[in-house]
Amino acid sequence: MPSEIRVVDLFAGAGGLTAGLHAASDRFRVVAAVEWDLAAAASYEATYGKGLVYAGDIKTWLDQEQVPNADVIIGGPPCQGFSSLGKQDVEDERNSLWQEYARTIRLAAPKFFVVENVAEFKKSPQYVQFQAATGRGGSLADYDFRAEVLNAADYGAPQSRKRTVIVGYRRDLGFPGFPAPTHAAKPNGELSAHVTVWDVLGRVPGAPDRDSLLGSRLTEFRGKRFAGEFAARDMHWSRNYTELSRRRFAVIPAGGNRRDLEPYPDLMAPCWVKHKSGSGDVMGRLHWDRPSVTIRTEFFKPEKGRYLHPQEDRAITHYEAALLQGFGHDHRFVGSRTEIARQIGNAVPIPLGAAIGQLLADTI
Repeated sequence: MPSEIRVVDLFAGAGGLTAGLHAASDRFRVVAAVEWDLAAAASYEATYGKGLVYAGDIKTWLDQEQVPNADVIIGGPPCQGFSSLGKQDVEDERNSLWQEYARTIRLAAPKFFVVENVAEFKKSPQYVQFQAATGRGGSLADYDFRAEVLNAADYGAPQSRKRTVIVGYRRDLGFPGFPAPTHAAKPNGELSAHVTVWDVLGRVPGAPDRDSLLGSRLTEFRGKRFAGEFAARDMHWSRNYTELSRRRFAVIPAGGNRRDLEPYPDLMAPCWVKHKSGSGDVMGRLHWDRPSVTIRTEFFKPEKGRYLHPQEDRAITHYEAALLQGFGHDHRFVGSRTEIARQIGNAVPIPLGAAIGQLLADTI
């Protein structure tokens, strides 16, 4: 029988990348996971079992815990400092966490490693430093890596999400390649059509129907109490919108956005009146016949992007966002609505993780 593949999951979040590996092959076995956010770590434990996740700073974990040997290391160090959103602060201390990832590689001695990050990562100083570490005389001289920007929609996710994926390898093993796309906007004999919003949300009840579960469940984790645990279906929750928001939603047509409010001055926010240019996704409706836009951590706020339901006068729910990320019915989430939204938005889409997992399983 094929041997098991030992995995260490760093910056694990709620376990989206682990879910992708498990979807690809039952050979993958996580031997350690690290996540500093307590609610996300609680979600990881609720999904994958007790004793796997270290809930704390990776630096402390490396200093105080025994790092196990692994065949594969996976993870996406926090990237806010060089994201395309925000101030792009290259000195953000979170950007240095790649060094702890590299330290884990040295201690765990994997065959392969995978780093997932924002598309802009390839242009960052941290990427250049990572290259230097794998060069002659570097701290990771026994390893090399290649990087590509992959779109999750090309691997069966119902979401257009472009991310830098680094596939690292021990030099004596050679580069295993990148997963081949399975889907395309224009399908042909080899590639299927992109999975659309309709494909995954078309049968979801239009009216949120799980508000009764809010506040009904509690989980204790590391001495604190959190809401949950919740399956994805449990999170079809409504929101209390203002009357102004409801009137705005009612005016925006299928595929529309905030620009459809311009004939109605009383519905326009002052900043929209003054600035007619800018993102066309603000207050936008998702398209039934396309993959969704990138599901970010504030998908429940229509003013943050194209997060209105394709036809209902509301933003997508946590359940719908989880489906667009590819989470299955067995996954569990713990935390407040905001904490769970952050876990969903920060996750690697499960179909993309599965494509990476299949590549590794075929190679090892």
